[in-house]
Amino acid sequence: MQRHERLIQILDLFSQEKPNWELEEIHTALGHSKSTLYRYLKTLTDAGLLTTFPGRGYSLGSRFVEFDYLIRVTDPLIRLAGPVLTQLAETNACVGLLCRRYSDKVLCVFQHTATTKIHSSYERGKARPIFRGAASQVILAHLSAYQLNRLYTPNAAAFSEARLGDDLAGVRQSLSAIRAVGWHATEGQVTPGVVGIAAPLFDERGDITGSYSLTLPAGNVTSEDIRTLGVTVAGAAQEISQTLKKAPAS
Repeated sequence: MQRHERLIQILDLFSQEKPNWELEEIHTALGHSKSTLYRYLKTLTDAGLLTTFPGRGYSLGSRFVEFDYLIRVTDPLIRLAGPVLTQLAETNACVGLLCRRYSDKVLCVFQHTATTKIHSSYERGKARPIFRGAASQVILAHLSAYQLNRLYTPNAAAFSEARLGDDLAGVRQSLSAIRAVGWHATEGQVTPGVVGIAAPLFDERGDITGSYSLTLPAGNVTSEDIRTLGVTVAGAAQEISQTLKKAPAS
């Protein structure tokens, strides 16, 4: 394993469930020698990626906050899709979510809330499995056959629990149906009592990069409302994807 991979391996230990790590805990988790860990931790601390406090061990550093600001003000997807999503959320009194594919996860990168009737647990910066919810499944539907096969084998139970199919053939059929419609809706898969309506977003190469979605109280929408909003969300997502293709590289 290369040095940079080991540095990332350390950063990957930190989570909401365990935000602080002592040296001994990192040593136990990763198995590197303590002298090597000291060097790696000093490198990460000097770069502002980690910080340390007496009695708390190491935690993520302030440089991530700086990076977060840069992403919010420079990410072309957020700059293009954010205002449109905000307007849609306000018009329909719901929660608008902009998500990016991130490894085998889906990460919320922008949220606008225009209702007090629901609270989406899909907050900015929070990653979710790629199997559950409209915002995730509409991305899953546009992965390549190779990517889907790689995901399916270790996650067959998750696909079944998300009602996508009990075998690979069934999953392919479900995802093909999502692609054919151009948008996707689910109820209660991520947050109980809500309906999510999502459409895919594509980058300048035409590859799936994320999703564009609205979340509404389930009791307030009919099947016709869902269909109408699905077409609206899909149309907005298509326009944003086309703009991304035309945008000059920065």
